[in-house]
Amino acid sequence: MIWSSKKEVPVVIIGGGLAGLVSALHLALKGVEVLLIEKNSYPLHKVCGEYISNEVLPYLNSLGIDPLKMGAVAISKFVLTTPSNKLLKTKLPLGGFGMSRYLLDHTLAKKVQNAGVNMVQDVVIDVEYQNNKFLVKTKNNGHLTANIVLGAYGKRSNLDVKFNRPFIKNKSPYLAVKAHYTGSFPADVVAIHNFEGGYCGVSRVEDNKINICYITNYKTFQEFKSIPDFEAQVVFKNEALKKLFKTSKLAFEKPLSISQISFDIKKPVENHILMCGDTAGMIHPLCGNGMGMAIHSAKLVSELVIPYLNGEIKSRADLEQQYSQAWNSNFLKRVKTGKLLAELYNNNSLSQIVMGTLKFFPKILTKIIKRTHGKPLKAVIV
Repeated sequence: MIWSSKKEVPVVIIGGGLAGLVSALHLALKGVEVLLIEKNSYPLHKVCGEYISNEVLPYLNSLGIDPLKMGAVAISKFVLTTPSNKLLKTKLPLGGFGMSRYLLDHTLAKKVQNAGVNMVQDVVIDVEYQNNKFLVKTKNNGHLTANIVLGAYGKRSNLDVKFNRPFIKNKSPYLAVKAHYTGSFPADVVAIHNFEGGYCGVSRVEDNKINICYITNYKTFQEFKSIPDFEAQVVFKNEALKKLFKTSKLAFEKPLSISQISFDIKKPVENHILMCGDTAGMIHPLCGNGMGMAIHSAKLVSELVIPYLNGEIKSRADLEQQYSQAWNSNFLKRVKTGKLLAELYNNNSLSQIVMGTLKFFPKILTKIIKRTHGKPLKAVIV
């Protein structure tokens, strides 16, 4: 769809991933006119752990999304292994579910369209803020103005360069690889298998598929000629991963990969744009809660945008301050904890000490899980 260059809308959302779609649906169900700009078409697979904490389940249900009725797999147990093949098991305090981004994003996109959101496939090339309005410029459809802009365009973008965000200047040394497989893996388990220089998340998703997604230091990876070579020489030193890969069959034509992943601390508001999802900040996949955080952040931002548009929040400065405080209050401790855990597990000697401690004091593991997760979100009354 092409809009008029004179067109003005209350809210423009840049990016149609989890955070963008959920915030668009939330706002639309509350009667807010929204335009969502996404560069890709649905459905599509994404590099993602595809495990979601049950903390967001009541909220999703209130938006008309019931993952378990759609084929998502209920998960209640957690398994952790080290490169030296030590193993820990525990129950997840809240539990969660496994569901592919292919299915979840596509379902959300259809819900968003049915709710009356104008969805445009395009690329945003710049956003300018002037006179308390935003001028949003796109590659193919010209430009339009907006009262509010939400940034939900993912881990990194050329927009981050435009906005001069500090993290974009730093090296991003991580690479992630993901694919679906068919094979044998417990339906009620999410596993994190540590290997030298990285770790791998495993869980079931819909259609009896196993999602396997690992993240590693790019410097380590580039020493090898290919993904299979790296897996054979490094990943398979973890016996649990070796057995899983050897007894499973690839369900994709080839694995998906992304590079330049940054876990630097970001600001939730940049150039007056309210950032959510990975655009606001990423927790290490080791914690298994990135998707939950994206959905939760969409709820936070939506619940502040509505009173701002209604005049209940009197100024943009108040809106930005309240959102920054809400984001930091809910997520900053989680992100920092995740970063610390990743540093521990990327150090083989330290990870052995940690695992030994957790063996004797298993309740500490439960406390760590709780520290990287939140309480169940309240449903939205539509």
